[in-house]
Amino acid sequence: MIIGTAGHIDHGKSTLVRALTGVDTDRLPEEKKRGISIELGYAFLDVEGSDARVGFIDVPGHERLVHTMVAGASGIDMALLLVAADDGPMPQTLEHLAVLSLLGIRRGVVAITKADRASPERIAEVRAEMAALLAPTPLSGAPILAVSAQTGEGVDALKAIILEAARADAAGAEGGFDHKAFRLAIDRSFTLAGTGTVVTGTIHAGQVRVGDELAVLPTPSGQPVLTRARSLHAQNRAVEAAQAGQRCAVALPGIAKNDVERGQWLCDPAIALQTHRIDVQLTLWHGEAKAMKSGARVLVHIGAAHVAASVALLDVDVLAPGESALAQLVLHAPVGAWHGERVLLRDAAASRTVAGGTVLDPFAPTRYRRTPQRLAELRALTLPTAPERLAGLLAVAPYGVDVARFAAAQGLASLTPDSVPNKALAQAGLALGATQTEAFEQAALAALAAFHDKQPDELGPDTARLRRLAAPRLPAPLWQTLLARLAADGRLGLRGAVAHLPSHGAQLTAQETRIAQKVAPGLAAAGFEGAWVRDLAKGAGESEALVRITLARLARQGDLHQTVKDLYYAPATMARLAAIAREVGSEHDGDVLAAQFRDATGLGRKRAIQILEYFDRIGLTRRVGDLHKLRAESTLFIE
Repeated sequence: MIIGTAGHIDHGKSTLVRALTGVDTDRLPEEKKRGISIELGYAFLDVEGSDARVGFIDVPGHERLVHTMVAGASGIDMALLLVAADDGPMPQTLEHLAVLSLLGIRRGVVAITKADRASPERIAEVRAEMAALLAPTPLSGAPILAVSAQTGEGVDALKAIILEAARADAAGAEGGFDHKAFRLAIDRSFTLAGTGTVVTGTIHAGQVRVGDELAVLPTPSGQPVLTRARSLHAQNRAVEAAQAGQRCAVALPGIAKNDVERGQWLCDPAIALQTHRIDVQLTLWHGEAKAMKSGARVLVHIGAAHVAASVALLDVDVLAPGESALAQLVLHAPVGAWHGERVLLRDAAASRTVAGGTVLDPFAPTRYRRTPQRLAELRALTLPTAPERLAGLLAVAPYGVDVARFAAAQGLASLTPDSVPNKALAQAGLALGATQTEAFEQAALAALAAFHDKQPDELGPDTARLRRLAAPRLPAPLWQTLLARLAADGRLGLRGAVAHLPSHGAQLTAQETRIAQKVAPGLAAAGFEGAWVRDLAKGAGESEALVRITLARLARQGDLHQTVKDLYYAPATMARLAAIAREVGSEHDGDVLAAQFRDATGLGRKRAIQILEYFDRIGLTRRVGDLHKLRAESTLFIE
């Protein structure tokens, strides 16, 4: 458990921590000389009868160093707010109380320090003042104790409260770590002889073990720097694993000290992301004199980073003091951010804390950020658990949810299969809500019925054309899965790449049936080169025009494949070509390269490209630049 000590300068934070732990958190020569904390200081207290250890972050109280206090406070579990009995609440007492409150910290204790210097009446007066200040904050009702580090008065009682909270935390952690992926807010980096670069920070989520692959972000390139955990120290001792809520030092091989700095994150590569825009649930501090409007310039603190930004209110025009609203923060530099991470806003001059909030979505959109659709999505992201948030998004997202992207934004390495609601349509990392699935099914069937009415002599459109008619914005993997579900339910027929209603069938005439039978041997013998209409007509002794009409009808029914004008393939031949394409793709990370496909089939380059372009059209592959990428969700030519 991490406890943050906060309070006005010279109100005895470092002295009290030393009385509780025996550790002097003023570690820099300048701190010793000036008698104040400049950097974050750390001390640890063992919990008797448990392996748990309490970490104290002694944050500085000097006004110009409040941003350092924020870096420490963003990862704490419990607040220890100090106020001197002789001075009473001072400016930084109020500032730190605002920071702790806006960070959502609900557990805390107030220590009235230097009790040996004040009368009982003065202590009672300060106690009443602090109780009144705490009343409108999440720390309302926190214990208030009078203590003296010099005489020892109240120190044991304060320690008992802290140890009781730590034991409760340890008991709650039994049975495993939290389910989120590892992330640590880096607040310090240094070089250690014989070890190399070491970073320290508070683990905000998940666990890390020695040897784990890790990512450092954000970076100027936008790509995370990959490394691994060579060794770990958690709560100031060597360990094999560390978890959320602990102070941790991680040795990183292959990274120079200058390549990592305060404000970056160390995280599981599965959730590595950086962003310039974050959508948040924002609360304006109740003590602010003025309301906040869109366009306000602020300094955003998240993790150990602080970045200039502007505020765009989303569901209100003006945010009044003490009120909450949805907002987007447009950042001047990239940050790491995940759902649930706390943010603090200070005014542009960094003179006071004005607001705080919770990250809802690190993938905030640039456009349409205030539409009813977007606001519904953000309200879904305020739900308590990740499965509930996913279900809420699926209920309002018109074209489905990218589940992998959602998991990364949530700080989850992955989602379990049962996280997607049973009635949702899921494929290739995408999911579509049950209501939207039903609507698209009806749209597909209606589009087919309309097609049959207009063109009764054709069996139906190919699936790609049907998608353009019924659901042009639905992702292709979800479309293919939706059609497969309709076919499995008997509500739709699929013949090759052609879709039709079960009640509809385009019948060949007697003449067309006769011609089809006569050209069948030529089609089968043509092999990978395919058969031209003129050659088939000559071999069958039939009119070229009649053969062309018959083959076109067969292709529309899905009984033949037409790659280019007048060039046809038998289904069995095209199935073998598709199998070769899949083999080539499996050897090249899903890329079907034209040269490799040509060599594997023995075809010329032109014919190989014609076939690959046909695969693009019918949905076996998709064109990306000069590449043809296999669609993992496609079941074409698979019996």
